[in-house]
Amino acid sequence: MEFFRNTNIDFLGKKWYFLAFSLIFSVAGVLSMLFWHHIPWGVDFRGGTLVTVRFSHVPDDNAIRAALDRAGLHNAKNQRYGDPANNERLIDLDVRETNEQALDQGKLNIIKALETNAPAGRIDLNNASSLTIKQYLMDKDPLHLGSDADQKYAAQGQAIADYRDKTLSGVLTSIGQLKSSADPAVVASLSDGFFLSDFGVRDVAIVGPQVGAQLQKQAFWATVYSLAGMLVYLGFRFEWIYGVAEVVTVFHDTLITVGAFSLTKTDISLTVIAAILTLIGYSNNDTIVVFDRIRENIKLMRREKLSEIVNRSINQTLSRTILTAGLTFLTVLALFLFGGEVLRGFSLALVIGILIGTYSSIAIAAPILVAYQDWRIEKGKRPVAMPGKAK
Repeated sequence: MEFFRNTNIDFLGKKWYFLAFSLIFSVAGVLSMLFWHHIPWGVDFRGGTLVTVRFSHVPDDNAIRAALDRAGLHNAKNQRYGDPANNERLIDLDVRETNEQALDQGKLNIIKALETNAPAGRIDLNNASSLTIKQYLMDKDPLHLGSDADQKYAAQGQAIADYRDKTLSGVLTSIGQLKSSADPAVVASLSDGFFLSDFGVRDVAIVGPQVGAQLQKQAFWATVYSLAGMLVYLGFRFEWIYGVAEVVTVFHDTLITVGAFSLTKTDISLTVIAAILTLIGYSNNDTIVVFDRIRENIKLMRREKLSEIVNRSINQTLSRTILTAGLTFLTVLALFLFGGEVLRGFSLALVIGILIGTYSSIAIAAPILVAYQDWRIEKGKRPVAMPGKAK
């Protein structure tokens, strides 16, 4: 199947337009990373506390941000989490201690910020632990158990917390919902000491700053090693200038992708790094297809200029490029549109990377070969890009 046959597009004739496009987006990304938004490392890399909150209704994100700001959590980030029907939000706090107290502190910070109309002297049942419920029941003793209360009320408190968290996904809308999970007298007594907020803290997770710094270092070296490996492979398989062209191209793709994350202030997580490394391989494969066709045509068209050979090679592989890149792009676009917040960063990196990677295979990698060839001819040196090596 082919979309294009016998095309004769002068790609190299448009190299200055390509260069302007790449410069605009590369410079914008660099300026954003250095001066505007910097590199938006996610909690995986910079460390911090992630708190998952479920609401009983569709939450107002602006109201959440305002509440967090009033509580002094000025650097907190709030984003939708999971299925929109679940009314969940993921709040990223700049709390980096890696101990049990930090877990409790992160939870308490969110509860304090969001409980704007808490009745004085009452406990929020949606965010109370089974131990807190047990202690209340021990003091109230609605079943009149006396000295035998400890074990009985511990079981009642655990049953209430389990029903709230496992059956109702963490949020009660009325105390009456607990009638099937606890003794009626126990449920009736809860109204005296508890109230129901419209949210429940579902989970708290911490990544320490030392772990985050180590992950940053590992991500950096993973990228460097992949680029070095491609340089060695292409230098051996073709000529070293092909390897240099590929590394420059992949660096260009990575720079624009990371710059786009900085410009849009989208967090770079471990899954985003995985997507970037995937794109390095994808872009490399696409470029090698073009390079291989250039090498074959060099053997067949020894009398032609390299610029004409490169143009011919790109046109010959254009249909294959559109088919493979187009189908892959449609897949990752669907992932971006319907994959939810958890996969948003990963799918965004793939969407940007596939577009830029396909573009750079045509507009960046091949012109580098011609530019280097022209430079060597101008200096009176033997062209290295032709004839092709026989492997």
